[in-house]
Amino acid sequence: MQKKLRDIEEIKLYLKSKGYKLTAQRECILGIIIENKDKHLTVDEIYKYVYEKNRTIGIATVYRTILLFEELGVISKLIFDDRIIRYELSSLDEEHTHHHLICVKCNKIMEVKEDLLEELEKQVEDKYEFKILDHNLKILGICNKCNNQ
Repeated sequence: MQKKLRDIEEIKLYLKSKGYKLTAQRECILGIIIENKDKHLTVDEIYKYVYEKNRTIGIATVYRTILLFEELGVISKLIFDDRIIRYELSSLDEEHTHHHLICVKCNKIMEVKEDLLEELEKQVEDKYEFKILDHNLKILGICNKCNNQ
């Protein structure tokens, strides 16, 4: 299995292979995404963090960079029931997107790394003669912190 792209140097090489440079602005934005990789940030949240580090980077640059990173597969767009668009760092070698646990009280989002549906996918493909390309699973519940309040 190919190594997952999780640090700036690996992503810099990947972007270069696609004909793009990791400019200082892009590196700042990417750094924020990597530093907050478990938070599933919105563009506005990314901009807020970027602004704290570099006040010369405008919101339009953040939006353009996010769109570029999404197009190249460096980040993935997530839309849950609240219809807010969030982003997370991608792994270019993942066959399936990972799953998410969502607390219905505090809206905390946790990632489930294991692919829990491999066997179910095989059964569905065999029974319905249907080639599954991907799936997306979100599990709603109450996180431990909210449950103990």
